[in-house]
Amino acid sequence: MQEGEINVGVDVSKEKLDVHVRPLGERFTVDNDAKGHARLVKRLRGRPIMRIVLEATGGYEASAVLALGQAGLPACVVNPRQVHDFKKSTGQLAKTDVIDAEVLSHFGEAIRPDVRPLPDETALELSALVARRRQLVEMRTAELNRLEKNPKRAIARGLRRHVDWLEKEIRQVEEDLDKMIKGSPLMSEKSGRLQTTPGVGPVLSRSLLADLPELGTLNRKEVAALVDVAPFNDDSGKRVKDGNRHIRGGRANVRCVLYMGASSAARHNPVIRALYNRLLEGGKKKKVALVACMRKLLTILNAMIRTGSDWDPNFAIA
Repeated sequence: MQEGEINVGVDVSKEKLDVHVRPLGERFTVDNDAKGHARLVKRLRGRPIMRIVLEATGGYEASAVLALGQAGLPACVVNPRQVHDFKKSTGQLAKTDVIDAEVLSHFGEAIRPDVRPLPDETALELSALVARRRQLVEMRTAELNRLEKNPKRAIARGLRRHVDWLEKEIRQVEEDLDKMIKGSPLMSEKSGRLQTTPGVGPVLSRSLLADLPELGTLNRKEVAALVDVAPFNDDSGKRVKDGNRHIRGGRANVRCVLYMGASSAARHNPVIRALYNRLLEGGKKKKVALVACMRKLLTILNAMIRTGSDWDPNFAIA
């Protein structure tokens, strides 16, 4: 830690924000609403703050992060699993909101997570619509699975009505997404560029725009690590014989959609198909080969946005 450096931890709940300022030991609580966010900004503005660390909480942190970003304060949202592992490593077993805020400020000081550009209102709305579409699709899948079990006639009728309603809602959300993207020249340009790539359709391009706003601003290793399509070693004891590598953390929502895109690209994209076939011929399992394709596809898309280039079949990006 550099002398005079301040790191702030903010533990987020639905109703309130518990704040710890390290190394000053200052603690305070504000409401998790517009007035509370204004108080938070007022308390922190003008200090030599290196980073303000919040955990991803499924959306409860979004408005606070936006308020901090608009005030020019260096907020960063981190993966809760990373913080949990860090907390265990320090021997901290107790759990309260106050303690969690202190752990977050300590995490910021010790781990020094990157402060990345924060999304604006349009990006947040796009992300919310993408999340809503994902929820509706999951509900439709669940109802269709129930229909496959041949339920009683009255239940089947209700399931079909619900499926019809869900499909209508999905179409409406997709129309809203397309309208929002077309209404933003920058998003429209990026979406069109991404979809010049064989295997990349509207669902993947929307998800990347909404949930990976850093696309095009990072190098290939950084973007792969952010989404976590860079499997890590797990060689310990007997496991060293397995030769397996694992994925953990990262942007799970992006990774799920990217998996489907890579599956399509492995059939229709000449660069990804060549990689996929080469790995299979070399004895790799299909899932391992697909993860490698996900990484390759992501690094290509990242380079396309960074350089402002459409798809080129001669891409040779590692």
